[in-house]
Amino acid sequence: MEAVVFVFSLLDCCALIFLSVYFIITLSDLECDYINARSCCSKLNKWVIPELIGHTIVTVLMLVSLHWFIFLLNLPVATWNIYRFIMVPSGNMGVFDPTEIHNRGQLKSHMKEAMIKLGFHLLCFFMYLYSMILALIND
Repeated sequence: MEAVVFVFSLLDCCALIFLSVYFIITLSDLECDYINARSCCSKLNKWVIPELIGHTIVTVLMLVSLHWFIFLLNLPVATWNIYRFIMVPSGNMGVFDPTEIHNRGQLKSHMKEAMIKLGFHLLCFFMYLYSMILALIND
């Protein structure tokens, strides 16, 4: 059972790594003016909820399977994703808003957040891989 948890977490983490890279590429395209703000934000906003769901599922799965260290490691990122999604102002298009993305350095902060998430998901990928191998050996 423990191996199944880590196999699922590993697959989910691969999807989250892909999403982080996609966010970085799309934001850098906006930064270099290859795409306009409206299309960039619409592309990114449609992946905010799947990212939120994917990360929350892994966090809850670690809680249910009693892997406390990994749960506590995932909890701040999951909480940040939920907070960011809930605190979108009512007039905005989503987490990424085309009218505000160039204001107050939001583009740089979104880019920094995507880089931090990429590093976090890479760390989690290797933790899940190690835990999966250990669970398979012990079974």
